[in-house]
Amino acid sequence: MRKMHAISSLSFAAAMTVALMPSVASADAARGKTLFTRCMACHTVEKGGANRIGPNLSGVVGRKSGTEKGFKYSAAMSKAKLTWTEANLDKWLTKPAALVPGTSMAFAGLPKAEDRQSLIDYLKNPGK
Repeated sequence: MRKMHAISSLSFAAAMTVALMPSVASADAARGKTLFTRCMACHTVEKGGANRIGPNLSGVVGRKSGTEKGFKYSAAMSKAKLTWTEANLDKWLTKPAALVPGTSMAFAGLPKAEDRQSLIDYLKNPGK
């Protein structure tokens, strides 16, 4: 009985710790928002936001590449026929020219996987 009570207390303590911790996803998205400041010279992320040197990225996760209305894509991106899944965004953010040779995006990439994931988490819901 004592052993069972100790396990229950331990389980309760673990559950409370998890319940009181901030969400990892929200922490990652918050980091992604900070990382996005590097992108803001070329991109907007607000719904209905303007295209700049690069296309507006609102709703980019799940979107077909080269389809943002009003933006003139490079020939390479127009022919790419990608869907911006998390996996493709990760490859793109690692090194754009490796995923789409001939792209006009002048960005060397983010070397850290956790930074790329944080930025993707932010792009999934930039309004939060």
